[in-house]
Amino acid sequence: MGYYRFVVFTCFLAFTVIVLGAYTRLTDAGLGCPDWPGCYGQLTVPATPDQVTDTAYLEQRPLEPDKGWKEMVHRYFAGILGLAILFITIWSWRRRRDDPGQPVWLPTFLLALVVFQAALGMWTVTLLLKPVIVMGHLLGGFATFSLLVLLALRAGRRRAQSAAGGLRIAAAIGLLILIAQIALGGWTSSNYAALACLDFPTCQGSWTPEMDFDEAFVMWRGLGVNYEYGVLEHPARTAIHVTHRIGALVTALYLGWLVLALLRRGGGLRGAAILVGALLLLQLGLGVANVLMHLPLGVATAHNGVAALLLISLVYVNFRLWRRQH
Repeated sequence: MGYYRFVVFTCFLAFTVIVLGAYTRLTDAGLGCPDWPGCYGQLTVPATPDQVTDTAYLEQRPLEPDKGWKEMVHRYFAGILGLAILFITIWSWRRRRDDPGQPVWLPTFLLALVVFQAALGMWTVTLLLKPVIVMGHLLGGFATFSLLVLLALRAGRRRAQSAAGGLRIAAAIGLLILIAQIALGGWTSSNYAALACLDFPTCQGSWTPEMDFDEAFVMWRGLGVNYEYGVLEHPARTAIHVTHRIGALVTALYLGWLVLALLRRGGGLRGAAILVGALLLLQLGLGVANVLMHLPLGVATAHNGVAALLLISLVYVNFRLWRRQH
């Protein structure tokens, strides 16, 4: 397998880790193992409490093998992803000897990012699902996926697309808006606010439900608090949910305009614009379905996966617009 194909394979692996992470979080298995990197002091999940050699772990959390395996499968795939990125980094530096155009600092940064991402995974467990850590872990996963796609694009030597400066800036702004909305989604999920509103487009039958913004966006609440199933009162969760909805509206309007601008320009980005538009509509539909169907596991997991695909589609658009012409 050549360098480019291995990077593409690693992109698919990173996407798998994102989906597995979402599935783990949505099935409340984030604390399925009370320790890290093992599970109850072992590299696999004990089948019964009798197999746990250190009973201190059982005092922290009763053994639930089903949740433990969901968490460990996510860790196994994340570990393989980390090794793949390490291999890419070493390979990149070796290729640089014969190819001065070979990117080396991007894979090196990716390696540092995945190490930090592993630390966030550990803190997610040891800090008992602290929302700011969970959100950071989600963003780290999306960043890893996006940078791997960027590395694949650079390795594939894709041609640049000529464009006016205004369109380039508009695409970059669109990318930033989407990242902010993904962060809001992570904050909504980590605070268990997805079900704060069970109707659409209103919330709790009102356009202005009771909301507590002062409590909704407190990033740090000290140590020793178990955040499983959330600690916020309902008005604070409602504020988070409504903010995510408003963010979705802003994102949809801006990206919809960007898609139309790209289509009007035509050229080599027409297909990418159609893809962004299709993913945007799908993501909006999944978001509404999550509310009306009360967060079904398949739909909620897909909502995370499509967000990642929408992100890399915008990364691709920005790459084509901003890359220098040769």
